[in-house]
Amino acid sequence: MSLLEKLLGKPGKGTLAPEPYADARPGRSRVIRQAAALLLEYPDEQLVELIPGIRAALAEAGVPAGELEPLFDWLSSRPLPDVQAAYVQEFDLSKRHSLHLTYWTDGDTRRRGEALAAFKEIYRSHAVLPEGTELPDYLPLVLEFAAKVSPEDGYELLQRYRPSVELLRLALRDDGLPYEGILTLVCSTLPGVSPETQASVMRTAGYGPPTETVGLEPYSSRLLPVSERSHP
Repeated sequence: MSLLEKLLGKPGKGTLAPEPYADARPGRSRVIRQAAALLLEYPDEQLVELIPGIRAALAEAGVPAGELEPLFDWLSSRPLPDVQAAYVQEFDLSKRHSLHLTYWTDGDTRRRGEALAAFKEIYRSHAVLPEGTELPDYLPLVLEFAAKVSPEDGYELLQRYRPSVELLRLALRDDGLPYEGILTLVCSTLPGVSPETQASVMRTAGYGPPTETVGLEPYSSRLLPVSERSHP
C-alpha cells in the first residue's frame, strides 16, 4: 500500500485509483512537468525570459511544441501587465480554473483539510516542504515535485487527482484560453486517454464540491528541504 493510500484510504468520489507506476519515457515526462510547473505560475519577466529555454528543453526531449505556441505567443507578445491581469482573473478569481487539485473534489471543507495534510506528508517523506502562501495541492507545486523530487509519488498524486486535472483542461479549452495546451501535455504523461467532455469525467469519477468553508493553513509553491525549515 502506498503512503498516499495509507493517509487517505482508497480513492473516493472525484479521484481515481492509480495504476502501478510505469513510465516508458520518464525523461519526456520530467521535462513536460517542469515546463508546466513554470508556465502555470504567475507570469513575470523571468518567465518570459525562460520561454526560449523551455522551448529548447521540450524539443530536446522530443516534445512537439506546437500546442504551446498559443501560450508562448500570449506570454511574450502582449504587455506583461495585461497578461498578469488576465492570469489573476482566470486562475485566482475564477473557480472554473482552480489550480488546486483538491478544490475540485472537496471544495473548502474539513475533508479537504485532510487531503492537504496528506499532500504535505508526502512532501515531508522526501525531506521537502512547501513554504509560503500556496496550498500543497497547487498544481505547479505538484508538477515540480513530480519532475524534480519523486516521479513515483508525483505520478500517484497526479493520477489520483486526474479528474481534477482533466476538468481544468476542459474548462480552459471551453473558455478558449491558451493554457489548454500545457494541460494537454501534462495529461499525456499519465496513462489512459483523456476524455473529450466534462460529462465523461463526471461519469468516471463524479463531482459536486461541498460548500462548508473552514480555515486552511497556507503553504507555498516553493519546495524547501526539511532541514532548512526553522520549525516543523
